[in-house]
Amino acid sequence: MTGRGARTTGQATWRYRVYWEDTDAGGVVYHSRYLNFMERARSDWLLALGFPQVELRERQQRLFVVTSVRIDFCAPARLEDELAVDVAVEELRAASMRIGQRIVRQDGALLAKACITIACLAADSFRPARMPQSLRAAIVDFQGH
Repeated sequence: MTGRGARTTGQATWRYRVYWEDTDAGGVVYHSRYLNFMERARSDWLLALGFPQVELRERQQRLFVVTSVRIDFCAPARLEDELAVDVAVEELRAASMRIGQRIVRQDGALLAKACITIACLAADSFRPARMPQSLRAAIVDFQGH
């Protein structure tokens, strides 16, 4: 699955296509796949900000983990749908952030929305650690502040 991204101040949108591997026998997307699409968009968002996760781990000894997910399923996605997956930072703290995400089908139907809390950890100890200042600055810039 490849994504195409678009960005406005405070929100980035990535587009993905639904493939057979994402669906059940009836061509409906499995509920857990929505989280995969959201994860992919957050990873693509970090890449677009200039912070590949491998580099964050290897050079800055930081990694991110999901600590909380609240998701509302609104309508089903189906085989070959094109999905727009939004990433918007709702709260930025020293060692965590809360991200709002939405998945919208190409016809504009809201399929799912989620609030995801992500913690920044030291890669060697898996203990909470402050985000690199350069990443925080990029996120603040992304938010348009």
